[in-house]
Amino acid sequence: MQGEYRTRIVHTTVMRVLVPVLIGVVLGPACGSVGPSPLAMGVWGGDHIAMTITESSVHVELDCAHGDVPGAISIDARNQFDVVGTFVREHGGPVREGEVLDTRPARYTGSLTSSGMTLTIQQTDTSQVIGTFVLVQGAQGRILKCL
Repeated sequence: MQGEYRTRIVHTTVMRVLVPVLIGVVLGPACGSVGPSPLAMGVWGGDHIAMTITESSVHVELDCAHGDVPGAISIDARNQFDVVGTFVREHGGPVREGEVLDTRPARYTGSLTSSGMTLTIQQTDTSQVIGTFVLVQGAQGRILKCL
């Protein structure tokens, strides 16, 4: 009787530990990844902003400015992102030959929502917030460039 009791305890313990592990191994890949995933490539746009996302970079056009992020943007499990790049203030008229652009380090933070994306751009050397924008995937941005 004691041997039978011990066998039941071992069997129960093995089942409690092994079954959830096996379920995770079998069903885990079917349920999708919970790790970072890339932001959808293509065009995103909104008022005063247009963003183009490729496999290897992100380019942002703003009224009288532009910015770049080298590399892809990954979205975390909470649908948020936080990446660094550059921000360049522009001016009216042509860019002169040899002109040094006003390039600053910047942080691009945001989150995906049910209707698109919210993006905040902040210069990291001055902590100045450039702005917070709402973008929609597939929409063309509405930008007013400097004259």
